[in-house]
Amino acid sequence: MRLHPDGWPFIALAAAINTLLIVLAGWYGLLFLPLSVWCIAFFRDPERQVPDGRGLIVSPADGVMLPVVLASPPQELGMDTAPRARLSIFMNVFDVHVNRIPADGTVSRLAYRPGRFVNASFDKASEHNERMSVRIALEGGRELAVVQIAGLVARRIRCDLRQGENVRRGARFGIIRFGSRLDVYLPDGAVIAVAKGERVKAGETVLARLG
Repeated sequence: MRLHPDGWPFIALAAAINTLLIVLAGWYGLLFLPLSVWCIAFFRDPERQVPDGRGLIVSPADGVMLPVVLASPPQELGMDTAPRARLSIFMNVFDVHVNRIPADGTVSRLAYRPGRFVNASFDKASEHNERMSVRIALEGGRELAVVQIAGLVARRIRCDLRQGENVRRGARFGIIRFGSRLDVYLPDGAVIAVAKGERVKAGETVLARLG
């Protein structure tokens, strides 16, 4: 099973603690084993079957769809402030947390903003929480934004993208530890293909289609 590189220090620490507890407490040390297994599972990075077809926008994260709302993209991205459809995915601590690019395009802007750490399932998390925002220029002049948002226990956002980089749908681009949310601000004319409460997979589930 492939694991994200960010996970190795945590896995090594969990394994060391587990070993020490077994040495000190015998079989009782195995009570810590589920936490070690969870640590490994959290950083899993499975391969995904990215769908083919023009104009598809796929999920950047595993998790559950929150309600679709109309909202302006983050101001720091310098995009049009007109409200657009925002699709939000909530990741709990048992979901895969590796993030993937939603659509083919070019990274035209990256913007980090510090903030709070309220529960990522709350709508106010999009506005107030720490976040990393990515503006992607699509074919035909349209744009979308994807935003990594820290959650209640998430304290580390990693984004490996560079401004001006060409990106492909379904490619890995970062991770958030531990439990969090991703927002996708769709271009005008995009037809939404998911609904509130639906479980989605990063790089596989089609969120919307460009009209």
